[in-house]
Amino acid sequence: MIIQSPQVRIGIAGASGYSGSQLLRLLLRHTGVAVGPLFANSSVGAAVATLHPDLSGRVDATFEPWEIEQASRCSLIFLALPSGEALPLLPLLAQHGVKVIDLGGDFRLKNAANYQQFYRRDHTAPEYLSKAVYGLPEWNRAEIAAAQIIANPGCYPTSILLPLLPLVAAGVIDFDCIIIHSMSGTTGAGRSASAELSFSEVAGNVRAYRVGDHQHIPEIEQALQQVAGREVTVTFTPHLLPVERGILTTMTLALRRPITAPELGELYRQHYSNEPFVRWSPDRIPDLRGVVGTNFIDIGYRVDPRTGRLTLMSAIDNLLKGAAGQAVQNMNIQLGFDETEGLL
Repeated sequence: MIIQSPQVRIGIAGASGYSGSQLLRLLLRHTGVAVGPLFANSSVGAAVATLHPDLSGRVDATFEPWEIEQASRCSLIFLALPSGEALPLLPLLAQHGVKVIDLGGDFRLKNAANYQQFYRRDHTAPEYLSKAVYGLPEWNRAEIAAAQIIANPGCYPTSILLPLLPLVAAGVIDFDCIIIHSMSGTTGAGRSASAELSFSEVAGNVRAYRVGDHQHIPEIEQALQQVAGREVTVTFTPHLLPVERGILTTMTLALRRPITAPELGELYRQHYSNEPFVRWSPDRIPDLRGVVGTNFIDIGYRVDPRTGRLTLMSAIDNLLKGAAGQAVQNMNIQLGFDETEGLL
């Protein structure tokens, strides 16, 4: 059912950050919602247009301190906060019956021990892990529509899972040989300043980081295992690119049987022919220029005739399909709007 009544009240916690400001921009062009309150921490009291000059004349609001009384008046709250900061807020919102979409990593994993290992902190609300629905619309649409709590996928996992899951479901790849290299723009680390993300460190440089212990590894494996029906491990190496935004992912996969490009195309058609934001092609190699500023994922694939291995490629905008855009896509499903509203 499509909602006809406008002015569904939507709030954003973390509205001054990269993902939060992208959410605000998307929601301002959404015909069915009223936006506010806009919660922040260090920017409390500042005018939104001061921090985001492109919104001057469009938003007459200031960033507010968090108050559960204000938040509880909303139909839905986006938590666009660094991982760890949603832990004390989500239980309060859930108890007030507010729908929640968490853009951080606090409720993506079903195993609290994995959270402690990879996020390096204790999980203080483990009773909500089983209640949160993993918000990958192309695979969990029915569950998202019925959910109160949605864990928005990470940007790297989105770029990996959407190309990979159709092949996992078809059983055509070797689950013991999944090698993934992803490269991200600097906005993937959030707005907080750090020396390693300063211009002089990033410009003209590319480097790997958190090799072997990145927090998205258990998230990727968890989603793959749910479709495969067995344990799956991956080798994942993230890299930092000297660009503002975008993620390019390349995967090297061993095949369980020979497969042709038309067969691969048919697998993608079976899963994604009705998906508005998934594009695939055996001919075009995805690049950042084709997706930055959009909620699309571009997928490419090539079988190496010499080795018989499959190279799988994808590109997304880490702040849109990898964060705010996918979150709005989830909101549209959750609240009954057209899925593309505010995103095209």
